[in-house]
Amino acid sequence: MADDDRGDDDFQELLRRLLGGAGDLDPDQLSQLSGMGIDPAMLNTVMQHLQSTMAAAGDDGIPWDAAKRQALHIANQDGLGVTQGQRTDLDAAFNLARLWLGEATTISELGTTPGPITRGTWVEKTLPVWQELAAPVATSISDAITRTLEEQTPEDMRQLIQGAGRIMRTVGGTLIATQLGRVVGDLSKEVVSGGDVGIPLMPDGEAGILPQNFADFGEGLEIPDDQLALYIATRELAHARLFRHSKWLRLHVISQVTDFARGIHIDTDALEDLGSRIDPSQPDEIRRIVESGELLPPRTEAQNAALARLENLLATIEGWVDVVTEDATSRLPSADRIAEAVRRRRAVGGPAERALGSLVGLELRPRRMREAAAMWRAVTEAVGVAARDGLWDYPDLMPDSSDIDDPSALVARLQARARGEADPTDEMDDALARLLAGEDPAAPDGAEDAGSDDEGDDPRPV
Repeated sequence: MADDDRGDDDFQELLRRLLGGAGDLDPDQLSQLSGMGIDPAMLNTVMQHLQSTMAAAGDDGIPWDAAKRQALHIANQDGLGVTQGQRTDLDAAFNLARLWLGEATTISELGTTPGPITRGTWVEKTLPVWQELAAPVATSISDAITRTLEEQTPEDMRQLIQGAGRIMRTVGGTLIATQLGRVVGDLSKEVVSGGDVGIPLMPDGEAGILPQNFADFGEGLEIPDDQLALYIATRELAHARLFRHSKWLRLHVISQVTDFARGIHIDTDALEDLGSRIDPSQPDEIRRIVESGELLPPRTEAQNAALARLENLLATIEGWVDVVTEDATSRLPSADRIAEAVRRRRAVGGPAERALGSLVGLELRPRRMREAAAMWRAVTEAVGVAARDGLWDYPDLMPDSSDIDDPSALVARLQARARGEADPTDEMDDALARLLAGEDPAAPDGAEDAGSDDEGDDPRPV
């Protein structure tokens, strides 16, 4: 065999070994690379890094530990913990909030003791949910990278990249995991409490306030800290109580978010363009492009519909929390001002939350929160606290978007139920009742069946 042919075979074998993740190169192979004009030390370092990343990745090819390390690094940069004074003040706020909520809702107390938490603790407690939300996007990017590699590789080189699939998946997964870690770390500097983002991030039945961020929230409001702490503690407890009471609600929210995320796909053309113009030595540029949402194409109609359902659900939850918090904190002189500040903050969001929206294509904004709060206020005034809170007992009792648009039908149903009457029915209910009774569901109420037993009306020939 000619030396050139042997050299090509050796190089192809090296590529197969590298792309297949076969481990470190032995000295003989390293000397071959040197003869080819390739820096063997640099290449071996790259491969070691890739293989350690692959080892840390889970079955989905996403190294979530990297996201956690990145998020904790950002969250713990200031090195500040919770002071004894902060703990004392927030414990007092939570204790009074618990008593006030007992007058505003029939939903029971938490089984755990709420209190102040650090930014790092918030990251550790909430990261599992963030991973669940980001996983579909990470998988989509990994699939797009692998597909693009396969499509653009010449036919005679296809065999060389057969072992590269897992590496490419790991590259895509690492890209998202790293950016997610950065975004969650930044978000830990913005959120004031566990339920601040509006979705159930904290473990079931847990609640907490981040003292460092609480101090930033109160800056410039000219409201006493004890009133702010009491209001935020009341709102946080109401949110946590609701999700603990309605065990199905947590899964309902997360399922709707992930259903939306699973519809996300990566714009392959944008990915190719990214590869052609990016400078690998500028990681901040990679981060900017990924967080800008440039890789995500416009939402489909199905995704818009899913997003509308999710927004209605989040608004229904936030509206209830608003009304319960308003009633519980009615003794606070500055309650109205604090409530408006919280609503403005929820409506706008911070930089990290906006970056999260670009990263996963989802903005967690309860756009109809005021309308949902008005619905819950109408229900409370019409049937009282117990009947209102009973709507959270089962999924099929929960108000829907039509109830937010016009609460009158919901109020009428609840008032009829309170009087011991059957719920008002509509045409669909009536048709279903006729069908179950063996009657023609299309026939109007009181109509005779066409096949009457009256012999005088028998249309058959004698």
